[in-house]
Amino acid sequence: MNIVLLDDPDWIDDQCVQLRGRRQQHLIQVLGVSVGSTVKVGQLGGLRGLGTVISTSTDSIQLRVTLDQPPSPRHPFTLVLGLPRPKMLRRVLRTCAEFGVADVHLIHSRRVEKSFWQSPLLTPAKIREALQAGLERSGDTVLPQVTLHHRFRPFVEDQLQTLADGRSIYIAHPGDYPQLGHDSQGEAVVMIGPEGGFIPFEIDLAGAQGVAPRAMGSRILSVDTAVTAALARVWI
Repeated sequence: MNIVLLDDPDWIDDQCVQLRGRRQQHLIQVLGVSVGSTVKVGQLGGLRGLGTVISTSTDSIQLRVTLDQPPSPRHPFTLVLGLPRPKMLRRVLRTCAEFGVADVHLIHSRRVEKSFWQSPLLTPAKIREALQAGLERSGDTVLPQVTLHHRFRPFVEDQLQTLADGRSIYIAHPGDYPQLGHDSQGEAVVMIGPEGGFIPFEIDLAGAQGVAPRAMGSRILSVDTAVTAALARVWI
């Protein structure tokens, strides 16, 4: 935990917070803080700063907090991902939060099993938990916005261009294409398929909407590796 994330219920007045449970245990048992220690803190969705320990007990810890630093910059890519299999989903969401992605769109495609949409990991609470784990690792405070789209064609034909709002749209796909990142140093929408990738019909349908294929090397990558590789092409 490289930042202690604070939420509205934590505040006991306009300067102090009281933490219980997992965060209190981490501060005491892992970081070994005591009265007078300082730790990095941040308000979820807001500023970052420092918290000074002012009291501890067996089940809670109180910090006096100063928030005076902005959140980390956002990554320039918006991600559109074929819904990963559940065992990968948490890792993928955590990675998106670590890189500072502002918007993630999870979509259905031919090679996404319909049962994946029934995963309890897609509940708002579980999505938030995975994203918050990424923020805690990276020292950030702003949760990515995750949107679910259950049908591929309506998303691509009716929503994708509006989502892009004039930005370039790329689709990661093996082949003799320019490398992702060589011409996308600014803001862009990047589509990454599920395990097995997008099928040819989906590539063609996206192409009809002006989506340009981009390669990421000669190897076939798993979804979680592909997400990391794509985001690392443009660093912030």
